Amino acid sequence: MKILVCVTSVPDTTTKIAFTDNNTKLNKAGVTFITGPYDDYALARAVELKEKTSATITVLNVGGADSEPVIRKCLAIGADDAIRVNAEPTDAYFVAEQISAIAQKNTYDLILMGRESIDFNGGQVHGIVGEMLGIPSISPVMQLDLDGDTAKITREIEGGKESLEAKLPLVLGCQEPIAEWKIPNMRGIMTARTKPLVVVEPTGTDVLTTVASYELPAPRSAVKMIPADQAETLIQLLHTEAKVI
Repeated sequence: MKILVCVTSVPDTTTKIAFTDNNTKLNKAGVTFITGPYDDYALARAVELKEKTSATITVLNVGGADSEPVIRKCLAIGADDAIRVNAEPTDAYFVAEQISAIAQKNTYDLILMGRESIDFNGGQVHGIVGEMLGIPSISPVMQLDLDGDTAKITREIEGGKESLEAKLPLVLGCQEPIAEWKIPNMRGIMTARTKPLVVVEPTGTDVLTTVASYELPAPRSAVKMIPADQAETLIQLLHTEAKVI
């Protein structure tokens, strides 16, 4: 079995975001990048499946050379090799097109990725990849087991959960609690240095979207402290200023 795990390189969740080039690009100066947390779940489940089925895992990232530390971490966790498409991940369609091109050349049984990235939170890539490859795409997947060429899946739906069975190949967008995050051990870190990381140039159409500008959320307004014995004042402010009642 061949598993492709698609990962994003995103700013650490504690990063203070700033923009450059007239607010059209993220200012990467001093920013620590990590594997997308939902992608971490996808990789962890792939490693568990590898231990059970002797599968091979390829990690795929669309990004510049600065994403290679994130890729090497994935190799340290248990992936066998990696591919980096040498392009900035500008929009969901462009990223999906790169993934689909790689998948068409190598014929993977299972394509796993996070349900969404935590920078743009689009949640579109897995669906577009499935459409481009002509195979089912299911998300958000909370549980995944394999029985031969059949995947037994539990996914989250509004108000509950849904159990499904589907034949491979599949594209799945993953989330917790599909697996426990894995931390690379020293042996994994050392072996990751020798595992293949192939860099390829992008393919397909030109980028279809451009960024006009980014804006930070409005700063929080000042807090007004109302004494506990002034309930009428509090109610008036909630009605006239906060306008929540």
